[in-house]
Amino acid sequence: MNFSWLAEGLLQYLILVFAITVHEWAHAWCANRCGDPTARHLGRMTLNPIAHMDLIGTVLLPLFSIFMPGGVALLGWGKPVPVRPDNFRHPTRDDVLVSLAGPLSNVVTTVVALGLTRVLLLVPGELARNSIDYFLYPLAGLSFFLAFFNLLPMPPLDGSHLLRAALNYDARQVFDRIAGFGFVILIVLINTPVWGMFSHVIGYSYGLLQLLFGLG
Repeated sequence: MNFSWLAEGLLQYLILVFAITVHEWAHAWCANRCGDPTARHLGRMTLNPIAHMDLIGTVLLPLFSIFMPGGVALLGWGKPVPVRPDNFRHPTRDDVLVSLAGPLSNVVTTVVALGLTRVLLLVPGELARNSIDYFLYPLAGLSFFLAFFNLLPMPPLDGSHLLRAALNYDARQVFDRIAGFGFVILIVLINTPVWGMFSHVIGYSYGLLQLLFGLG
């Protein structure tokens, strides 16, 4: 089965949209479980990708990254899930749980995709092989990367909530003041050697996970 360049690009895009959808749904589901129904009332506690799509982060930027001649690093995000911490039963703890729910959902997606890959390797035929090569393996790798990328401790990523929860009052005030520049700081970081080190660590960790499934 030979995929054209366009078909492969669109499939890569759909995999990204799926991973983002699962991530945002997990935030909404966890927030609802912790006492804040805001996202549920706004229709965000769903696996319908349309509810989580951001024009720039889920449509324009990913498609540009995929189809740009010469190749550009794939980058994308979903529409932030609305959360009202004052509805939480335990505000600090629940904010951390909701923040962790997104990355954890991507780890679960990775594990499920690798488990299905292991099973399909026992199934003869081109359909099984194409399912692995064009969907399961790319989904596992991308989901694993998204999980740990989102744990970086800087706004607007989920990891920033974990760092903020660990700070004292004065440090939180400083953190909140620089939060508005978080995206700029993130873009700068991506273009430094630190990003290469981070990517290497993620790649090594993913390789170890593959070995656990006998896929190395």
